[in-house]
Amino acid sequence: MKTLKDFNFKNKKALIRVDFNVPLNDQFEVTDATRIQAAKSTITSILAQEGSCVLMSHLGRPKGFQEEFSLGHIVNVASEILGVQVKFVSDCIGPKVEEAVANLKAGEILLLENLRFYEEEKKGAIDFSEKLSKFGDIYVNDAFGTAHRAHASTTIIAQFFQEEKCFGNLLAREIESIDKVLNNSEKPVLAILGGAKVSSKITVIENILDKVDHLIIGGGMSFTFIKAQGGQIGNSICEDDKMELALDILEQAKAKGVAVHIPVDVVAADDFSNDAKTQTIDITEIPNGWEGVDAGPKSRANFDAVVNQCKTILWNGPLGVFEMESFAGGTIALGNSIDNATKNGAFSLVGGGDSVAAVKQFGFADKVSYVSTGGGAMLEMLEGKTLPGIQAILKS
Repeated sequence: MKTLKDFNFKNKKALIRVDFNVPLNDQFEVTDATRIQAAKSTITSILAQEGSCVLMSHLGRPKGFQEEFSLGHIVNVASEILGVQVKFVSDCIGPKVEEAVANLKAGEILLLENLRFYEEEKKGAIDFSEKLSKFGDIYVNDAFGTAHRAHASTTIIAQFFQEEKCFGNLLAREIESIDKVLNNSEKPVLAILGGAKVSSKITVIENILDKVDHLIIGGGMSFTFIKAQGGQIGNSICEDDKMELALDILEQAKAKGVAVHIPVDVVAADDFSNDAKTQTIDITEIPNGWEGVDAGPKSRANFDAVVNQCKTILWNGPLGVFEMESFAGGTIALGNSIDNATKNGAFSLVGGGDSVAAVKQFGFADKVSYVSTGGGAMLEMLEGKTLPGIQAILKS
């Protein structure tokens, strides 16, 4: 696996695919700069070697050139975070860009305009990829969030750099962290899968059953398992067409010696609202008109005991409707358990949009071993798929 350490960037232009797809408010101000922060290590490493950086990214889902999706909006924030005034060019191919790249000096950063202003980016067009490839001596992919897409700048472009291509620090760490969980883990290994739907996690569950000792199933998906086993779940979310599959997963786990832990009690609400009436009740006895919205105190205690006996922990998906303060207790309790296990030497990896949002919201981001930056990409790796953006760098 080639990384920055395999190259000398002195007087070289690094063409870096970053993921600067950050959220903007109505005034086009960056509301969360985590992804820019995540790319800093790669960029500053190259600048420290007296190289220069040409940055490529997409932002949102524009239809052609749309000012609201211009990467120009993030230049000031990027400059502040990177500690260097970022230059910006209002296109990503063409004479204007060629000139800006030609004038780029060692120690400087140039940000190209939104790649998705051209439909060729998502289509993975060869000629568009080749035009982009002219803007650097070494291609660096540091965009884990888009590594599962075979787009021009994430995958196709790599063929124009036979040996002069590598992973940036962020992408290398993502690969190593997921590999540590799937292939080089210290036992016992625990996977915590939450969220609303079993269907979105089926392939992940099937791929990791051979690699884990414990599986915690929480959040909305737990009700499909409870109903499949004959429990009463009231108005709780449930995928009736996946109940047979849920039973099959439990059988597979039993056959492989994996201990499956499902909530035993829940906080139930009479309405999907922060101000709803609530009661704590056995998860198999939720009355009609009530729905499970969070893990109950017995479940939290059970999960705490499991988490603290494990040495490798993967967390993907919350235990309840954590966006509502009244139903965040289970997810916060789980975060505290993982924090404690990490302090005692466990390796903890958190990934997936909702889990990442939760660890940030409740202050756990610095208390776990690693927070993944790519939801879809991470899920596909956990499913055992080889991501095109990663494969393109590995291929010589």
